[in-house]
Amino acid sequence: MRFKNVFSIIGPSMVGPSSSHTAGAVRIGLIARQLLGTEPVSVKIALYGSFAETYWGHGTDLALAGGLLGYATDDSRVAEALEEAERRGIEITFVKGVGLAPHPNAAKLELKDADGRTAQVVGASIGGGTVMIHEMNGFDVRCSGEYPTIVVLHRDRPGVIASLTAVLGASDTNIGYMGVDRKGRSAEAMTVMELDSVPNRSLLEALRRIDDVIEVTVINLSSREAKDE
Repeated sequence: MRFKNVFSIIGPSMVGPSSSHTAGAVRIGLIARQLLGTEPVSVKIALYGSFAETYWGHGTDLALAGGLLGYATDDSRVAEALEEAERRGIEITFVKGVGLAPHPNAAKLELKDADGRTAQVVGASIGGGTVMIHEMNGFDVRCSGEYPTIVVLHRDRPGVIASLTAVLGASDTNIGYMGVDRKGRSAEAMTVMELDSVPNRSLLEALRRIDDVIEVTVINLSSREAKDE
């Protein structure tokens, strides 16, 4: 998977003392928000390893909250993200994670919106502001957030993945990475595809029209960090 870039060496533009504990945490929060597709009303965050031990001093709690609010890594409002979340009526709870984690700087976020829709992300900040998502909505998939990413929930049926790639190929969209996980044979599955370009609306609608596709979501941190909502 492609996830290394110059940020791994010099770090991103950011607010906070640590690229791993702040910039990376902001991006995990952003990815979770984009997976949900709207602003959450409640979030439970389990922190693991170093995140759990030092999150208050390094501002990891503020950074995760900032990402959930849609802030960029260098947004000065990150410092007051928890207060802003409270003003917006967003309940954010932090707990110490139990069990194994994929990385010393890891967090599990469970979100719910006003309509009862939920999303769940397990992510790790792996250095220099770079992140790796290890799980989305209970599926064992990978997402770095460094490239525009399409997340497709679909039924596990023959030909679905071929149809997905055919639609992307017909639109001249290149896939840099693809991963698939399923709940079981003929059950629900999730396909994650990192792309070399941002998918347009017509491409997304074409993907949604494929038989057995349930939901199509876009993760695109570059546009999120370019401007606020």
